[in-house]
Amino acid sequence: MIKQNMQNWHQHLRGELPGGLDALLADDCVFYSPIVFTPQKGKELTKLYLGAAGNTFSEGNKDQALGSTQSAFRYTKEVLSGDHAILEFETEIDGKYVNGVDIITFNDEGKIIEFKVMMRPLQAINLMHEKMRAMLEKMQPAAAGP
Repeated sequence: MIKQNMQNWHQHLRGELPGGLDALLADDCVFYSPIVFTPQKGKELTKLYLGAAGNTFSEGNKDQALGSTQSAFRYTKEVLSGDHAILEFETEIDGKYVNGVDIITFNDEGKIIEFKVMMRPLQAINLMHEKMRAMLEKMQPAAAGP
């Protein structure tokens, strides 16, 4: 089942999964950010943070989905075991190298129940902190609705 779950994740990154994150995330999903100290609990907060990250990573590639071959963001390694996936990624933002790991846990229904991001080097974390704060501020009014 983990292979199908990962196919769905990659399909989402290409912008080809009907329902997008709503179809992938469990209602009680928890997001662990390398930037924010406390876990972000619930589907809506997880969607907000994943959306902000996706927009931040693909900022220079507005016409490209996050996982597209023309985007700077790319997964370089994938380890699957049981209900867990560990995906190493690389990208470049503002000329700075960013390397990290997404650790994704799925429930028995194939929904993501935990999404944890770890990142390096420190220079990349500091840059992402600045960019994510700006992106979240920009997205908040849209997320809150009219």
